[in-house]
Amino acid sequence: MSFEVSVFTMSAGATNQLISVSPPELKFQFELDKQSYCDLKVTNSTDQCVAFKVKTTSPKKYFVRPNTGIIQPWDSSFIRVTLQAQKEYPPDMQCKDKFLLQSTILNNDIDELPPDTFTKEGGRTVEECKLRVVYVSSNSSPGHSEDVFNQSSDFTSNQALQRIKEERDAAVRQTQQLLQELEIMKRRRNRNDPGFSLRFAIVVGVIGLMVGFLLKLLSSPSVE
Repeated sequence: MSFEVSVFTMSAGATNQLISVSPPELKFQFELDKQSYCDLKVTNSTDQCVAFKVKTTSPKKYFVRPNTGIIQPWDSSFIRVTLQAQKEYPPDMQCKDKFLLQSTILNNDIDELPPDTFTKEGGRTVEECKLRVVYVSSNSSPGHSEDVFNQSSDFTSNQALQRIKEERDAAVRQTQQLLQELEIMKRRRNRNDPGFSLRFAIVVGVIGLMVGFLLKLLSSPSVE
């Protein structure tokens, strides 16, 4: 779909009496051979139905959906503007493209906008919001890579702590089982069980090893 092309002068804001637009500018993360998009939230600031239309000075570079629409009273609509993949960087990463968002009140409840909806003939009021375009280099945000690295490090640390906690819990359970067996063997000793001495020595030795292992785990960094 093609857009009407005209040259716009910038205004200070992105609000008029009919609609408000957020954000007040279109910001795209610019990378060669990759698409980028920016979402606009358009809010109807009246108690009447408002129609809108999007225009741009560079219709071949951008894909706008929807580029026209109707917003119910006090409701909002979202517009996605997609920057097509570019083959080269603009000079100094500066963009001269402009967008114009026209709006007008609808007097009738209609599903499709007639061709003359945004013409100012016949006393129709058509208001305009002018939006500039900003390109952001993918290399201009070094904090992003650092954040990704920190998130990866945190994830690895959490995995290590979780593994230590699982090993500690398993050691605690096994030690408790051995202590229970030791208690049973003590009872058998009182009954003069001839095989007690050897089994008792083995269990006590294993418990000693488990307690040592458990103390080592407990000395690891806290996982709570």
